[in-house]
Amino acid sequence: MKRIFLLSLFWLTCCLLSYSQQISKEELLYLTREWKGERFEDGRPKVSDDLIRRMRLVTHDEAWAVMKNAGYLYQYADGWQEINPDSILIGRAVTATFLPGRPDIHNAIDERGKAAGKRGQNSWPVDLLVKGDVYVADQFGIQIDGPTIGDNVGNAIYAKTGNGIVYDGAIRDIAGLREIGGFTSYFTSYHPSHHNQQGNLNTMLVGINQPTKIRQATVMAGDVVLGRDGGVSFIPAHLAEKVVITSEIVRLRDMFGHERLREGKYTAGQIDTRWSEEIERDFSQWLNDHIDELPVSREQIQEYLKNRTW
Repeated sequence: MKRIFLLSLFWLTCCLLSYSQQISKEELLYLTREWKGERFEDGRPKVSDDLIRRMRLVTHDEAWAVMKNAGYLYQYADGWQEINPDSILIGRAVTATFLPGRPDIHNAIDERGKAAGKRGQNSWPVDLLVKGDVYVADQFGIQIDGPTIGDNVGNAIYAKTGNGIVYDGAIRDIAGLREIGGFTSYFTSYHPSHHNQQGNLNTMLVGINQPTKIRQATVMAGDVVLGRDGGVSFIPAHLAEKVVITSEIVRLRDMFGHERLREGKYTAGQIDTRWSEEIERDFSQWLNDHIDELPVSREQIQEYLKNRTW
């Protein structure tokens, strides 16, 4: 009897831990092992607030170049509809993966959720969100009877994160979502219907914070989401600092080059190719002379100058 009780207790514990199809901490640590920095309690990489802030000025071109050179070829997705298209979406990814509904699997997942006191699979990933996160969901582009996000869930997401969503599927209540001031979001389409209505199991949640596919991109929990100019880049956590520093250097070099071209000091051919040692020295001096006037912090410029050889 005691053995049966212990086995039952073990089974119930497993159900409670896995009700949401959430990736285990051990698996998350393993899949993101190239990240050496701080993590959330569940193991998700936690790129620093400072890097997140500085990432806001990064362009897709700059991020793409760094990621491509590192061998990451599938980290960008475009062709979205948008809420607040003139704003920038930036934050750490929490991922959710949905599949077309299948009653036996859906009901099994639902049963585990109810055992843990949870209702409505579409809210399970939302419960995990914290400030600065971006909810990234693969809803496999479903439209009719597919939306799992309307103005109620949208307000919950915004209250928890201060951010919007990247959602490969249809949203509903679009007028209400647009009323959420900072809800900068990327989505596939709009439809007034609701998922799993009238007894039809159209969608089911099969993964939280597991690797997921958003259009042609692969996304991992903890990736930095950069949404701007109609597209979204998903930057692996361990590449975030390199992307930011590279962007800042490019920004400074462009400012210097444009200024010198306007002054007529150098020709376009000199600036648009590999710089000579003379121009590199001039650039270092220019950085020193303008260190408190540039769109990069004094500390970052000093660190950059310290590592230069001329």
